Amino acid sequence: MPNPRLAALISPERAVDVIDTATRRLLDERFEVVWADDRHTAGPAGAGNPPALDPAALPELAAGADVLLTSWGTPKLGKELWAGGQGPKVVAHAAGTVKSLIDPVVLDHGVGVFSAGQRIAWSVGEYCLGALLTLARRLPRFDGAIRSGGWKQTAYRGHELAGAKVGIIGASSTARALIAMLQPFGCDIAVYDPYLPPARAQELGVRTTTLDDAAHSPFLSIHVPNVPETKGMITRELIENLPEGAVVVNSSRGPAIDQQALLDHALGGRIYAALDVYDPEPTTFDATVLRAPNLLFTPHIAGDTAEGHLALAGYVLRDALQWLADGTRGPSFVDPAAWSISA
Repeated sequence: MPNPRLAALISPERAVDVIDTATRRLLDERFEVVWADDRHTAGPAGAGNPPALDPAALPELAAGADVLLTSWGTPKLGKELWAGGQGPKVVAHAAGTVKSLIDPVVLDHGVGVFSAGQRIAWSVGEYCLGALLTLARRLPRFDGAIRSGGWKQTAYRGHELAGAKVGIIGASSTARALIAMLQPFGCDIAVYDPYLPPARAQELGVRTTTLDDAAHSPFLSIHVPNVPETKGMITRELIENLPEGAVVVNSSRGPAIDQQALLDHALGGRIYAALDVYDPEPTTFDATVLRAPNLLFTPHIAGDTAEGHLALAGYVLRDALQWLADGTRGPSFVDPAAWSISA
């Protein structure tokens, strides 16, 4: 039986970014690969980003393909690729969400869709743990003191994460990664997610609770998808009720939180916050905000690590091969039944 035909709908530069050496061997051994080249790209790379693929190149590259390998910079895959009930059997997305990549009507054709979101989630979990610890110990404040010629800040003392209550909003894959990393700390992990069954919560070693209770925690981490129900769910009132000195981390979506309320309370000295996502993006802040020693800003890079990126194509392709062989739904399989609540 011939190897399945795979169309790599990513620029050569993106291929270098998301395909490690082992996956290159897997591609050579298990697929007949059609690679995009510089003729198929849509212009020069942006700041820190490889060039995108030209939408006009999709029909040529995807013709006769069984599997589409996609990533950042892949244009939206129009349903015309599956016209007449034909088309690729698999979309393997070496990136996160697939909601802007495909029309869900494609799922009606029995197409297997795979996303590397759960692999990215581990990188995000590490970011969140690092941010919680960094702000718990007030490290940016002490770093700033040294840089300005000072020494110990006797008015401030850091706190331990061990044994503390950690509120988690949304039991997404990034939340589950963070939960796993928190286990050695013996935290009281309080999760608000109306879709998390009690049995699954028990497996994770967490307790389910209300939004108010989860948000009233000395440590709070937000992990919700960008859907209408989550817009503005962390309200000014919830932020006002945070304990004094609370640490808030948002690595999910900017619109989930009242950003101005969070900044108001951080600038007032009540809370500490790490923001990796904003509303809008990219964002701009005035000098007062940028100088605040209790705010930690990063440019939407929580899931962006060198090792994590190189693992993405292999993560989805191994599951895609198993699904083609016997229908097994591996961890990267996108469940059509969960489409409406997925990130």
